[in-house]
Amino acid sequence: MKIDGIELRRVAMPLKAPFRTSFGVATSRDVLLVRVVTPDAEGWGECVALPEPRYNAEYVDGAAEVLRRFLIPALGRDLAVFKGHRMAKAALETAVLDARLRASGESLGHFLGAERARVPSGVSVGIMDSIPELLDAVEGYLAEGYVRIKLKIEPGWDVAPVRAVRERFGEDLPLQVDANAAYSLSDAPHLAGLDDFGLLLIEQPLADDDLVQHARLAGRVRTPICLDESIDSAAHAAAAITLGACSIVNIKPGRVGGYLEARRIHDLCRAHGVAVWCGGMMETGIGRAANVALAALPGFTLPGDTSGSSRYFATDLTAPFELADGHLAVPAGPGIGVDPEPDVLSEVTVSTEWIPLT
Repeated sequence: MKIDGIELRRVAMPLKAPFRTSFGVATSRDVLLVRVVTPDAEGWGECVALPEPRYNAEYVDGAAEVLRRFLIPALGRDLAVFKGHRMAKAALETAVLDARLRASGESLGHFLGAERARVPSGVSVGIMDSIPELLDAVEGYLAEGYVRIKLKIEPGWDVAPVRAVRERFGEDLPLQVDANAAYSLSDAPHLAGLDDFGLLLIEQPLADDDLVQHARLAGRVRTPICLDESIDSAAHAAAAITLGACSIVNIKPGRVGGYLEARRIHDLCRAHGVAVWCGGMMETGIGRAANVALAALPGFTLPGDTSGSSRYFATDLTAPFELADGHLAVPAGPGIGVDPEPDVLSEVTVSTEWIPLT
């Protein structure tokens, strides 16, 4: 496929409300978009790197630099020669794939092997200042129709809020927690205190580079262990499964290098009877559209963090994704199936850079 050039575009997306995790508090989303221009179609990709290297080693400025200096000039060759930088690679791969699929008239969902026209939607609830504030937030999300609640936790904010949510909303509410690597193995007795609440899973309780410790923790708690930051590839997923470090995997396409690697992880986990679900990184509608398509594959048996647009943004870059009976529709149009709204895109754009390839 001939590519005329690639645009790197930075946009600033204010969040509707601050979102707090064990990494810190986010009030806006600094987004790097990649637009691939060919004679037949344009394609879009969204880099999910955060402003600072807290979630993992990548960050937005670094992703832009590695795209500019290394990945884009090497397009068409094996990008695996460049170590790491999976979020940057994922954005570029997605934009190229989107352009190719738009030109051929095929949707990303069909290309990946999606088997559903809609997917169940869960929501991630950040760390709050008080339990009453948390309960009000959960009540609001349930009223909107979300079918699963995920609570961010950290030391000092774990058992008490989980207990409060269970007591308020009952045992039938699908509920899980996400620690973002905030604990150590010495916290195992404390984490075992979460076993009484019938959680779907504990997500990434320990350090992302320690599968052995996760395997040990899995033997000390009854709640299933789910890995997120630890899984950067299908090879990592295979190692985690072999060690018994997890029984569930959160697949974030940006974290693993793109939707092709995400599909490989899905296939591996499905073959081993390991449940998967699609995580989120506060994506705009561009990244959200592709995630929803991925989440429609048959192995995604748990609701993901594919929330509606209004969860984070008052105005999305694309036509908003809206819940219907707790589900989001899988885009059926060519490629990712959505386009940025020109007026919105212009309003939130901070900078653009055109890199010609012809």
